[in-house]
Amino acid sequence: MRESTQMFSWKLSLAQASVKYVLYFGTVLTICTLSILPAFFDTIEHRHGIVLKDWVLQCLPSINLSVPIFVVIWSMALLTAIRCFQNPYILSLMVWSFLFLTLSRIITISLVPLDAPIGLILLKDPLSNSFYRGPFITKDLFYSGHTSTQFLMFLCLQKRWEKGIALCSTVAIGLMVLIQHVHYSIDVIFAPFGAYLAYYLAKKTVDWAFSKVKL
Repeated sequence: MRESTQMFSWKLSLAQASVKYVLYFGTVLTICTLSILPAFFDTIEHRHGIVLKDWVLQCLPSINLSVPIFVVIWSMALLTAIRCFQNPYILSLMVWSFLFLTLSRIITISLVPLDAPIGLILLKDPLSNSFYRGPFITKDLFYSGHTSTQFLMFLCLQKRWEKGIALCSTVAIGLMVLIQHVHYSIDVIFAPFGAYLAYYLAKKTVDWAFSKVKL
Protein backbone atom coordinates (compact mmCIF):
# COMPACT_ATOMS: atom_id res chain seq x y z
CA MET A 1 0.00 0.00 0.00
CA ARG A 2 1.35 3.41 -0.93
CA GLU A 3 1.79 6.03 1.75
CA SER A 4 -0.94 8.68 1.84
CA THR A 5 1.71 11.41 1.62
CA GLN A 6 2.15 10.82 -2.11
CA MET A 7 0.63 13.17 -4.65
CA PHE A 8 -1.89 11.45 -6.91
CA SER A 9 -2.57 12.71 -10.43
CA TRP A 10 -6.20 13.50 -11.25
CA LYS A 11 -5.83 12.03 -14.73
CA LEU A 12 -4.31 8.73 -13.57
CA SER A 13 -6.62 8.48 -10.56
CA LEU A 14 -9.82 8.93 -12.55
CA ALA A 15 -8.58 6.33 -15.02
CA GLN A 16 -9.23 3.77 -12.28
CA ALA A 17 -12.85 2.72 -11.96
CA SER A 18 -12.47 2.14 -8.22
CA VAL A 19 -11.40 5.78 -7.66
CA LYS A 20 -14.28 7.17 -9.70
CA TYR A 21 -16.72 4.91 -7.85
CA VAL A 22 -15.46 5.90 -4.41
CA LEU A 23 -15.25 9.62 -5.21
CA TYR A 24 -18.59 9.97 -6.97
CA PHE A 25 -20.51 7.65 -4.66
CA GLY A 26 -19.05 9.31 -1.58
CA THR A 27 -19.96 12.76 -2.91
CA VAL A 28 -23.56 11.74 -3.62
CA LEU A 29 -23.96 10.15 -0.18
CA THR A 30 -22.50 13.22 1.51
CA ILE A 31 -24.83 15.58 -0.35
CA CYS A 32 -27.83 13.39 0.52
CA THR A 33 -26.80 13.30 4.17
CA LEU A 34 -26.29 17.07 4.33
CA SER A 35 -29.70 17.61 2.74
CA ILE A 36 -31.45 16.00 5.72
CA LEU A 37 -29.54 17.97 8.35
CA PRO A 38 -31.83 21.04 8.46
CA ALA A 39 -34.84 18.80 9.19
CA PHE A 40 -32.83 16.75 11.69
CA PHE A 41 -31.60 19.80 13.57
CA ASP A 42 -35.09 21.28 13.60
CA THR A 43 -36.35 18.06 15.21
CA ILE A 44 -33.74 17.92 17.95
CA GLU A 45 -34.16 21.63 18.64
CA HIS A 46 -37.77 20.98 19.68
CA ARG A 47 -37.07 18.01 21.96
CA HIS A 48 -36.40 18.18 25.69
CA GLY A 49 -32.97 17.26 26.98
CA ILE A 50 -30.96 17.52 30.16
CA VAL A 51 -28.62 20.26 31.34
CA LEU A 52 -25.30 18.88 32.53
CA LYS A 53 -23.43 20.23 35.53
CA ASP A 54 -20.11 21.02 33.90
CA TRP A 55 -17.47 22.28 36.32
CA VAL A 56 -15.21 23.29 33.42
CA LEU A 57 -17.84 25.69 32.07
CA GLN A 58 -18.47 26.98 35.57
CA CYS A 59 -14.82 28.02 35.74
CA LEU A 60 -14.85 29.76 32.36
CA PRO A 61 -16.23 33.21 31.56
CA SER A 62 -18.99 33.38 28.98
CA ILE A 63 -17.59 35.47 26.10
CA ASN A 64 -18.78 35.95 22.53
CA LEU A 65 -16.00 34.61 20.28
CA SER A 66 -18.08 34.19 17.11
CA VAL A 67 -15.71 36.25 14.96
CA PRO A 68 -12.44 34.43 15.80
CA ILE A 69 -14.25 31.09 15.61
CA PHE A 70 -15.55 31.99 12.15
CA VAL A 71 -12.08 33.12 10.98
CA VAL A 72 -10.30 29.98 12.21
CA ILE A 73 -12.89 27.54 10.87
CA TRP A 74 -13.18 28.98 7.39
CA SER A 75 -9.47 29.71 7.02
CA MET A 76 -8.76 26.03 7.66
CA ALA A 77 -11.63 25.05 5.36
CA LEU A 78 -10.08 27.14 2.57
CA LEU A 79 -6.65 25.57 3.03
CA THR A 80 -8.15 22.08 3.04
CA ALA A 81 -10.26 22.84 -0.04
CA ILE A 82 -7.13 23.92 -1.94
CA ARG A 83 -5.35 20.69 -1.03
CA CYS A 84 -8.42 18.66 -2.01
CA PHE A 85 -8.47 20.15 -5.51
CA GLN A 86 -4.75 19.52 -5.84
CA ASN A 87 -4.88 15.89 -4.77
CA PRO A 88 -7.82 13.52 -5.44
CA TYR A 89 -6.66 11.27 -2.60
CA ILE A 90 -7.12 14.03 -0.03
CA LEU A 91 -10.48 14.98 -1.55
CA SER A 92 -11.72 11.39 -1.41
CA LEU A 93 -10.45 11.02 2.15
CA MET A 94 -12.14 14.23 3.28
CA VAL A 95 -15.43 13.36 1.55
CA TRP A 96 -15.70 9.92 3.14
CA SER A 97 -14.35 11.07 6.52
CA PHE A 98 -16.86 13.91 6.65
CA LEU A 99 -19.65 11.54 5.60
CA PHE A 100 -18.85 9.09 8.42
CA LEU A 101 -18.39 11.97 10.85
CA THR A 102 -21.79 13.45 9.99
CA LEU A 103 -23.53 10.09 10.26
CA SER A 104 -21.89 9.36 13.60
CA ARG A 105 -22.95 12.76 14.96
CA ILE A 106 -26.53 12.14 13.85
CA ILE A 107 -26.41 8.92 15.87
CA THR A 108 -24.76 10.36 18.99
CA ILE A 109 -26.91 13.50 19.04
CA SER A 110 -30.02 11.32 18.71
CA LEU A 111 -28.92 9.02 21.53
CA VAL A 112 -27.76 11.76 23.92
CA PRO A 113 -30.49 14.41 24.29
CA LEU A 114 -28.96 17.51 25.85
CA ASP A 115 -30.18 21.03 26.39
CA ALA A 116 -27.85 23.96 25.80
CA PRO A 117 -25.32 24.79 28.53
CA ILE A 118 -26.07 27.55 31.00
CA GLY A 119 -24.51 30.80 29.83
CA LEU A 120 -24.73 29.94 26.14
CA ILE A 121 -23.96 32.77 23.73
CA LEU A 122 -25.33 32.04 20.27
CA LEU A 123 -22.58 31.31 17.75
CA LYS A 124 -23.09 33.54 14.74
CA ASP A 125 -21.60 32.07 11.57
CA PRO A 126 -23.12 33.65 8.42
CA LEU A 127 -22.16 30.68 6.22
CA SER A 128 -23.25 27.83 8.49
CA ASN A 129 -26.37 29.58 9.77
CA SER A 130 -27.58 30.25 6.22
CA PHE A 131 -27.31 26.52 5.47
CA TYR A 132 -29.63 25.56 8.35
CA ARG A 133 -32.32 27.94 7.01
CA GLY A 134 -33.87 28.44 10.43
CA PRO A 135 -33.29 29.58 14.03
CA PHE A 136 -29.96 29.08 15.74
CA ILE A 137 -29.20 25.45 16.54
CA THR A 138 -28.27 24.97 20.20
CA LYS A 139 -28.83 21.25 20.85
CA ASP A 140 -26.44 19.61 18.36
CA LEU A 141 -24.14 18.98 21.28
CA PHE A 142 -22.64 15.51 21.68
CA TYR A 143 -20.25 15.59 20.08
CA SER A 144 -18.79 18.93 18.87
CA GLY A 145 -18.92 19.24 15.09
CA HIS A 146 -16.69 22.32 15.11
CA THR A 147 -13.89 20.61 17.03
CA SER A 148 -14.16 17.24 15.29
CA THR A 149 -14.07 18.79 11.81
CA GLN A 150 -10.89 20.67 12.67
CA PHE A 151 -9.29 17.45 13.90
CA LEU A 152 -10.48 15.69 10.77
CA MET A 153 -8.55 18.20 8.68
CA PHE A 154 -5.49 17.58 10.86
CA LEU A 155 -5.75 13.88 10.02
CA CYS A 156 -6.32 14.34 6.28
CA LEU A 157 -3.79 17.06 5.50
CA GLN A 158 -0.34 15.78 4.59
CA LYS A 159 2.34 18.41 5.06
CA ARG A 160 3.81 18.74 8.52
CA TRP A 161 3.26 22.49 8.80
CA GLU A 162 -0.35 22.10 7.68
CA LYS A 163 -0.95 19.42 10.29
CA GLY A 164 0.60 21.69 12.89
CA ILE A 165 -1.76 24.53 12.00
CA ALA A 166 -4.76 22.17 11.94
CA LEU A 167 -3.87 20.77 15.35
CA CYS A 168 -3.56 24.28 16.77
CA SER A 169 -6.91 25.20 15.23
CA THR A 170 -8.48 22.12 16.83
CA VAL A 171 -7.30 23.17 20.27
CA ALA A 172 -8.28 26.80 19.64
CA ILE A 173 -11.79 25.94 18.45
CA GLY A 174 -12.30 23.50 21.31
CA LEU A 175 -11.37 26.17 23.85
CA MET A 176 -13.37 28.92 22.18
CA VAL A 177 -16.63 26.95 21.93
CA LEU A 178 -16.26 26.18 25.64
CA ILE A 179 -15.64 29.84 26.52
CA GLN A 180 -18.70 30.78 24.48
CA HIS A 181 -20.58 27.97 26.29
CA VAL A 182 -21.74 26.54 22.97
CA HIS A 183 -20.72 23.03 24.08
CA TYR A 184 -20.16 21.00 27.21
CA SER A 185 -16.61 19.90 27.91
CA ILE A 186 -17.53 16.26 27.19
CA ASP A 187 -18.63 17.30 23.70
CA VAL A 188 -15.19 18.74 22.97
CA ILE A 189 -13.21 15.96 24.67
CA PHE A 190 -14.97 13.24 22.67
CA ALA A 191 -14.73 15.10 19.34
CA PRO A 192 -11.20 13.92 18.33
CA PHE A 193 -12.15 10.31 19.02
CA GLY A 194 -15.25 10.59 16.83
CA ALA A 195 -13.17 12.24 14.11
CA TYR A 196 -10.51 9.55 14.24
CA LEU A 197 -13.07 6.76 13.94
CA ALA A 198 -14.57 8.47 10.87
CA TYR A 199 -11.09 8.96 9.40
CA TYR A 200 -10.14 5.33 10.05
CA LEU A 201 -13.19 3.99 8.24
CA ALA A 202 -12.72 6.43 5.38
CA LYS A 203 -9.04 5.58 4.96
CA LYS A 204 -9.81 1.89 4.60
CA THR A 205 -12.24 2.70 1.81
CA VAL A 206 -10.04 5.25 0.02
CA ASP A 207 -6.80 3.26 0.28
CA TRP A 208 -8.53 0.35 -1.44
CA ALA A 209 -9.69 2.60 -4.28
CA PHE A 210 -6.24 4.16 -4.84
CA SER A 211 -4.18 0.99 -4.39
CA LYS A 212 -4.00 0.40 -8.17
CA VAL A 213 -3.31 3.94 -9.28
CA LYS A 214 0.00 4.27 -11.11
CA LEU A 215 2.05 7.26 -10.01
